[in-house]
Amino acid sequence: MSTVTLNTESFVKVLNGHLEAASYIEGFTPSQLDSELFAVLTEAPNAQAYPHAARWYKHIASHGDAAKSFAAPAAAAAEAEEDDDIDLFGSDDEVDEEAERLKEQRLAEYRAKKATKPTVIAKSMVLFDVKPWDDETNMAELEAHVRSIEMPGLTWGKSQLLPVGFGIKKLQIGAVIEDDKVSTADLEDKIVEFEDHVQSVDIQAFNKL
Repeated sequence: MSTVTLNTESFVKVLNGHLEAASYIEGFTPSQLDSELFAVLTEAPNAQAYPHAARWYKHIASHGDAAKSFAAPAAAAAEAEEDDDIDLFGSDDEVDEEAERLKEQRLAEYRAKKATKPTVIAKSMVLFDVKPWDDETNMAELEAHVRSIEMPGLTWGKSQLLPVGFGIKKLQIGAVIEDDKVSTADLEDKIVEFEDHVQSVDIQAFNKL
């Protein structure tokens, strides 16, 4: 009805049509909207032309000054309902305390689970080719020197002698290393320190475990 000009024939016509199937402008009891539209009308609608609007006007008018405050009971009821939602005994605090308790419990369970979970240690398998100076190099001594290298996270594995040429053999030896503790570069440097036996060292294979 906001699309028509109030206090006009058009407005009364629309009002009458609305009230044909309703007792009030909205809802089932007089409201502030009934008061406002009642105040807009300067006189009662023609009962013959607009019987529903006339009936409504007469009914609202029968309330006298009370018609001006139809919204008050509804507002009071809404306020009372809102007050009912307020827990005067601190239920919100209780809810918060319960939420905090659950939060702490879950954190404790997570820490306990994490503490008992085995730590995965990253390891790699490395295959070194260690070459001697010549065919007169004592390969048993060379291997003993290599295996004498000890480092946290280093475990020497199997080895074999492989021919290189001209009667020279190289030592191929495997090792398992913990990646966070052993650097292959450091390990190579330690092997070539046996310079009387070792000419060079190369990594033949490197695989993550």
